[in-house]
Amino acid sequence: MNLPNLLAYTRTAAAPVVLGLIIAEQYGVAVVVFTFAAVTDFADGYLARRWQVTTVLGAFLDSVADKALVTGALVALLQVNRMWAWAAFVIIIRELAVMALRGVAAMDKEAIPPSVWGKLKAVVQFVAIGSAMVRPVEQWGSFYPDEWLMLIAIGVTVASGVDYFVKAGRMLRST
Repeated sequence: MNLPNLLAYTRTAAAPVVLGLIIAEQYGVAVVVFTFAAVTDFADGYLARRWQVTTVLGAFLDSVADKALVTGALVALLQVNRMWAWAAFVIIIRELAVMALRGVAAMDKEAIPPSVWGKLKAVVQFVAIGSAMVRPVEQWGSFYPDEWLMLIAIGVTVASGVDYFVKAGRMLRST
């Protein structure tokens, strides 16, 4: 096993820990574990490319780990009333739709490469979710700061999903 894959496994293992910590309202510890796991998302891909150890398994593990971490945190934040249900729904549906699209592309022996939108989506989601864990007591206008960040995350999430489907549509039509 290579280090990038180990990092993806670590991120997957962190997901239920983060979920449990949020539900137990241990937000400080939850955000530390979540932040560590989020950093592994960027480290595993970087190291795999740099060391030239990219694998199909690694790409799969990375995707599963991301979905587990984000979905688990969103569900837990819903449970403690720090997340809008509609926002969690949009993010989770986008992730499932893109995963399904990747499966369709894979059946056609195609791989849809990651885009800058996908990377930006990950960063903004991680920041918004982490911010919800350490929510300050005061709102900024109508919303808490993490809710403003979540609105941005939703916009970037939708934009990255549209970008992904447009690219996939072009690729699949040309085959």
